[in-house]
Amino acid sequence: MGKPTGFMDWERHPPEKRDEAQRVKDSREFILPMAPEEAKHQAGRCMDCGVPFCHQGCPLGNIIPDFNEHVYAGRWKAAWEVLSSTNNFPEFTGRLCPAPCEGACVLAIDQDPVTIEHLEKEIIERAFAEGWVVPRVPAVRTGKRVAIVGSGPAGLAAAAQLNQAGHTVTVYERSEKVGGLLRFGIPDFKMEKSVIDRRLELLEAEGVEFLTGADVGVKPTWVELKAGADAVVIAIGAQRPRLLELPGTELRGVVLAMDFLEAQNRGQPAIATGKRVVILGGGDTGSDCLGTSHRQGAASVMQVELMPAPPQARSEKNPWPQWPLVFRTSSSQEEGGKRLFARRTTRLEGRDGQLTALHWVDVNNPADEERVEVDLLIQAMGFVGADGRQVHEQLGVELDARGNVKVSPSFATSVPGVFSGGDSSRGASLIVWAISDGRELARSVDTFLTQRPSRLPSKKT
Repeated sequence: MGKPTGFMDWERHPPEKRDEAQRVKDSREFILPMAPEEAKHQAGRCMDCGVPFCHQGCPLGNIIPDFNEHVYAGRWKAAWEVLSSTNNFPEFTGRLCPAPCEGACVLAIDQDPVTIEHLEKEIIERAFAEGWVVPRVPAVRTGKRVAIVGSGPAGLAAAAQLNQAGHTVTVYERSEKVGGLLRFGIPDFKMEKSVIDRRLELLEAEGVEFLTGADVGVKPTWVELKAGADAVVIAIGAQRPRLLELPGTELRGVVLAMDFLEAQNRGQPAIATGKRVVILGGGDTGSDCLGTSHRQGAASVMQVELMPAPPQARSEKNPWPQWPLVFRTSSSQEEGGKRLFARRTTRLEGRDGQLTALHWVDVNNPADEERVEVDLLIQAMGFVGADGRQVHEQLGVELDARGNVKVSPSFATSVPGVFSGGDSSRGASLIVWAISDGRELARSVDTFLTQRPSRLPSKKT
């Protein structure tokens, strides 16, 4: 807790942001640091609630009241020690997590919750600035080798934990740089790539090896990889996008969200400049495409959702501490563009191989079809699961009905010595679930390698 009456003394004040008109002119982060005195007040709003339901909302099991208490008391190093005991990458979650902990905060019953997510960011950035975050090189090596395929948050968390257990860890990444969707799927305005590089330098200094340009399944094959390691971790994410199943998707001007975002992150020429852009999908990925379109100088941008607009407040069927299914406005939506709900695309129109318009209907009144002229259509309708075909064909790893890697409660696959976690087994989910899976998965791998109960920390203990 912070101050017993803090929630009555101070209102919730999220961090300040750079002005919308200015921030769309570049791709730098726009969330501004919080003044230490304001951070103290925000942490002081954490009440003595008896049962901290924020724990229920956090997949990592972050000890939220404790680090809030330390921030309120000015014990920043102690706050960092508490936070880093359960979260390998607070600098990632403090920028990218949708904060289910805040939805479960007791204050959220009838007030605004504690600014937990941003306090995480403030704590870890203070820790880096003060020099508290230093490499921790294991004193003893076990001689066991672990191959981790995929360098997203699940793979990196597993690598960090297994390395600390003394195993020799190699992370294989197909792209030319490490980070997975953290690097190539997340826009710089949400998290600059220097944040990733800073953490990777620490992991390398601790002994984790990274191999880029490694297309596992081709060279090396999964069989070859397994033969050279004592354990294998599959952390390949959920790469299969949900596609618009209509004639015309082959037209120029129809693109996938990840292709659009990756091109921006790789510094390729902007394709939204001067275009009339329509984004199909109202989620985080769609919002990332919206903010990127603003920064590329689109003539107009429209974000369209198939489902109706959520309510302004919780419904009776969505009680606290469940995640509140309410109307939200993302930072990209604050910057402009039009939002539409309850629209179903019915057909695409083109001329000479180029997209020119789309047609949709209001799901509440499907008799009326509307034609919308569009130059660039971005499919951001989510992901249907992982692409586990290669591990199934080459290793015999069992898949579930959606094509994800099937795992036991201990993250073991059907093949001994092969484990999987994060989106590759869970399906597309939150960054906190990926990090949580990576940490818990590491315990199972450690137990498998040592044939004794793992000494790695667990949120369950």
